[in-house]
Amino acid sequence: MRSMSTKASAGPVTGRDRRAGGGTNNMTETRLTPRQQQILKFIDQQIGNRGYPPSVREIGEAVGLTSPSTVHSHLATLQDRGFIRRDPSKPRALEVCLDPLTGAAVERGAVRHVPLVGDVAAGTGVMAEMNVEESLPLPAEFTGDGELFMLRVRGDSMVDAGILDGDHVVARVQPTADRGDLVVAGIDDEEATVKSFDRDGDVVILNPANGAHEPIHRPSSEVRIYGRVVTVLRRI
Repeated sequence: MRSMSTKASAGPVTGRDRRAGGGTNNMTETRLTPRQQQILKFIDQQIGNRGYPPSVREIGEAVGLTSPSTVHSHLATLQDRGFIRRDPSKPRALEVCLDPLTGAAVERGAVRHVPLVGDVAAGTGVMAEMNVEESLPLPAEFTGDGELFMLRVRGDSMVDAGILDGDHVVARVQPTADRGDLVVAGIDDEEATVKSFDRDGDVVILNPANGAHEPIHRPSSEVRIYGRVVTVLRRI
């Protein structure tokens, strides 16, 4: 399982650190307004720190713009001038094409769009349309192959495994697990939970990584494995 930290001191952990070309002239200073420079730098910083781009709302809050249409206007200008690339079918699909400081082209690795799911109701598939909130682009080198989904973590039951309240986990869709796997599982009518998988005969044991929480014991017929955790995205 990989962990992608968003702490700036740790440096960007993405597949986009290689810069093509050279030069030290600050092209953005002459081609963009101060507000557009601010937006471009914020997008680049957020992709570097979190592994995925910010939303329009987050961009507006960061640069002091309350109107989403104004943010969209600045993004359109950045796209027209070649600084970013957008996919109109995916709101979060923002890609920085030119370095905000030097104007040099940015080389990127492959990107996968991973659906962020909300509360997973018992009896539904984790990828059911009702569960998907949005799709986020992530570096493929940190996700691997297979069908993936992302889930926001609630609570402190996995802190000793380095998974904190508010983090996001990326999981590969699969209905089974091996002992010791970190899984996203559904129990009865409860929401999906992230735990370490174990079993004793026909009893599934979902172990927390926090001594303040007790393991969950359930007959295997009452537990549904949605997927195995492959990456943790640290919240800021």
